[in-house]
Amino acid sequence: MTAPYARYRRAVAIPAGMAMATALAFLPNTAATAAEDAPAPTAAEATPLSYVVNVKPGHGTSAHVKKAVAKAGGTIVTSYDQIGVIVVHSSNADFAKTIRTVRGVQSAGATRTAPLPSASTGDLGAPKVLSAAEVAAADAPAGQDPLQPQQWDLPAIKADKAHEKTLGSKKVTVAVIDTGVDDTHPDIAPNFDREASVNCVSGKPDTADGAWRPSAEESPHGTHVAGEIAAAKNGIGMTGVAPGVKVSGIKVSTTAGFFYTEAVVCGFVWAAEHGVDVTNNSYYTDPWYFNCKNDPDQKALVDAVTRASRYAEKKGAVNVAAAGNENYDLASDEITDPSSPNDTTPGDRVVDPSKCLDIPTQLPGVVTVASTGAKGIKSSFSNYGLGVADIAAPGGDSTAYQKPEAPATSGLILGTLPGGKWGYMAGTSMASPHVAGVAALIKSTHPHASPALVKALLYAEADATPCTDPYDINGDGKVDAVCEGSKNRNGFYGWGIADALDAVTK
Repeated sequence: MTAPYARYRRAVAIPAGMAMATALAFLPNTAATAAEDAPAPTAAEATPLSYVVNVKPGHGTSAHVKKAVAKAGGTIVTSYDQIGVIVVHSSNADFAKTIRTVRGVQSAGATRTAPLPSASTGDLGAPKVLSAAEVAAADAPAGQDPLQPQQWDLPAIKADKAHEKTLGSKKVTVAVIDTGVDDTHPDIAPNFDREASVNCVSGKPDTADGAWRPSAEESPHGTHVAGEIAAAKNGIGMTGVAPGVKVSGIKVSTTAGFFYTEAVVCGFVWAAEHGVDVTNNSYYTDPWYFNCKNDPDQKALVDAVTRASRYAEKKGAVNVAAAGNENYDLASDEITDPSSPNDTTPGDRVVDPSKCLDIPTQLPGVVTVASTGAKGIKSSFSNYGLGVADIAAPGGDSTAYQKPEAPATSGLILGTLPGGKWGYMAGTSMASPHVAGVAALIKSTHPHASPALVKALLYAEADATPCTDPYDINGDGKVDAVCEGSKNRNGFYGWGIADALDAVTK
């Protein structure tokens, strides 16, 4: 079943014995005279919205476009000239339609359907926090951090064996583009890269000290992800997949948990220009689960995020993203999306996922990660699809479906939480950072490798995993998903399950 309108689309709360396929990070040319002759609207005409206006990259915003934006009732917030994306606020309900007629504007659209600030609903799926007594009682063999015996996911990708070879290089940084990272956490602080961290929520970088941290009211999602990637091997708490690399926090979600286009664009550009080697993207860009290119607003959002993610890769970053938690076949002819737009009033719509894209997950060049559970098969909730899912990694599942081997007790994924805590979460949100961590180990082993080579090695070194057929995860006699493809590449596992040991030895 799909949980309607939830925002944290990449982290799933799974009650024991209950299948959850839920989303917990919804978070979400003609002549120029038409624009220039239009009267400037007043703020009373509509509620203010945020827009992206896409022009030819590589040049400053022309005086012509600036004048047209102002004439149409817009105020420029910031401009990313290197990719040709301008962030604008306007109260003119016809701003996007008007500005699209301006010479030099290639696409433009509203990044949300709710007025600024965005509407919000209650959060869903809080993590299971380990109590102080549980942390104190943790016992591990020599050479392991105290909570590592609970991390069944590390041996599942041979990360424990990889750590005997190397913990990764301090010269490699993974950026967590997410809800913010608590860099004061004792498992994160040793590896935190402050210079590569920022708050991008408004669409414009805020570099104030600590601006990348989540407030007490905000989701712990990004902090959890950061710990999965690079929690230090320091005798405290848990161990990350790549505990010797650096991790940064790029905060892109609003307090209400929405990941809007202007923030995501800012995040990718910031990563591109601050030496980031890998970005982890455990979200989708709100408010549309799927962005249809035949809709001019949604097309503009696809254009903007595509430009930003490609720019990051051009500058040396491997972009890794979660596949999503709805048990959708992203290679199917059609999907019913009940959740868009998730910041106002969603409604059912039927989309073709080859034309209506989940961004950044389905963008060119992005590594799309499906989730597996403790038994090594597709998680009950994980999206999939032949030719869409590139690789798989542990994201957890209900112990009713996939119970880990002792001494681990939870089928979910252990991670760091704000305030010096640890806890369990599940979702493709948790699978993606495992792959980001393996990519960081590859980059550590091959420091001069291009993003294309890192991705090629990531796929070549993955453990080929055949389709699970039939896939009846809850044992009720009904097939819950159909896997297509061969052992070497299929819809459930892509090229296979990520392999950290091969990442540091080949």
